[in-house]
Amino acid sequence: MKTVIVLRHAKSDWGDMSLRDFDRGLNGRGDRAAAVMGRWAALNIAPPERIVASPAVRVVETLHRFAQAHGSCPEPQFDMRLYLASAPMIAEVIADTGGAADRLLIAGHSAGVEEFILACVPDDGRSALRDEVEIKFPTAALAVLDFDIGAWGDLAGDFAGRGRLRTFVRPRDLDPALGPDQR
Repeated sequence: MKTVIVLRHAKSDWGDMSLRDFDRGLNGRGDRAAAVMGRWAALNIAPPERIVASPAVRVVETLHRFAQAHGSCPEPQFDMRLYLASAPMIAEVIADTGGAADRLLIAGHSAGVEEFILACVPDDGRSALRDEVEIKFPTAALAVLDFDIGAWGDLAGDFAGRGRLRTFVRPRDLDPALGPDQR
């Protein structure tokens, strides 16, 4: 059994329009949401053994705040392929970098992270969590997927329908002030 924890970066700062997309950091709400999610993860799911993430500034900052609040996270490995990656690319990165870890945290961007989850979990009407992800996978949201595989390489090119979505949590589920249209 292998587990992928999928984390979307927290809300980014659009205050400086001269910054490239890659260079945008977190705004205050994003900083708070990343910490809330880290605290929740520390109490509710087994810690990741490896973290692979997009090197975009907003992802780096999300992971920093998440790890500070969590207290037990390995140093992330940054992989440029995860910057704005598609679902197949995310699966390829997992297959390439998962190594011997049983629990891998992938941190990245919309729309790829939710497309990866939706592709992995069968659309058979039996997963209310999948339906929620399909509606919206907001910033700083976290999902936990389980795969009945022996090695990460088993997902290379063959990830569709192979996962079970165990958990989906959004910052607003933990702190209503982090919900839509809140500051």
